[in-house]
Amino acid sequence: MEFIKNIWKNKKIAWQLGKNDFKNRFANTSLGAIWGFLSPFVFMIMYVIVFQYIFVTPGPDGAPYVVWFMPGMAMWMCINDGIIGASNSIRSYSYLVKKVVFPVDIIPIISLIANSFVALFLFIIATITCIAYGFVPNVLQVLYIIISAYAFLLAVTRFTSALSTLVPDFTNLLGIIMQLFFWFTPVVWNLSQIAMHHTITRAIKCMPFTYLVTGLRDAFMSSNGNIITQGHGIYTIIFWVVTIVMFVWGNYIFTKNKKDFADVL
Repeated sequence: MEFIKNIWKNKKIAWQLGKNDFKNRFANTSLGAIWGFLSPFVFMIMYVIVFQYIFVTPGPDGAPYVVWFMPGMAMWMCINDGIIGASNSIRSYSYLVKKVVFPVDIIPIISLIANSFVALFLFIIATITCIAYGFVPNVLQVLYIIISAYAFLLAVTRFTSALSTLVPDFTNLLGIIMQLFFWFTPVVWNLSQIAMHHTITRAIKCMPFTYLVTGLRDAFMSSNGNIITQGHGIYTIIFWVVTIVMFVWGNYIFTKNKKDFADVL
């Protein structure tokens, strides 16, 4: 496929521009890139303080709330920042689209690489926290979920980056949509709280966001089985079907309209 070939052919350019993108976001500050790690870390800690120590919210089966919360929130922030950043990337790099011959296909990848530095940091913090409380992760499941998350991000942002370029208002709408998904996804609340609503529970479990958040969380919290064997087999199939359909659809939209990007920027 042309898209995969372009990524592989230009992987060094994408990697270098991704690193520069991350550094340039904080180029005019004294602490530099540290702000990129500090801000989401403080955000996560505030949630922990509020729910574990103020509302005294327990995790499932009596586990500390911080152990249950940190992996799920790290995954959500990876997904959210990846989608928002990559969706705006073509407009952010408009000078590359308009002034030079540049493989437009890799521009959303540049943003995903830039955001992956913070995501990796949050995954490491979540892992250290869980191990400190005695919850050792299933390494293979962690790797599988992270790979699945980036496959999903590639699929989704192939569509959203094209639409955000052609329809500027979509960027604002996407921000609202992601806020809604945050509260509909069990990031700060537990699926067991709505277990009596079977239809709603099944619908929420079918969402790719839920699959990724609970998948990473289960890698730390569950001592038996894995994401596929523990009653998630059907949701694994649904996740990959949705991801593949999104990629095919998004790739069609992107490829069809990329020749018009320079005209609308």
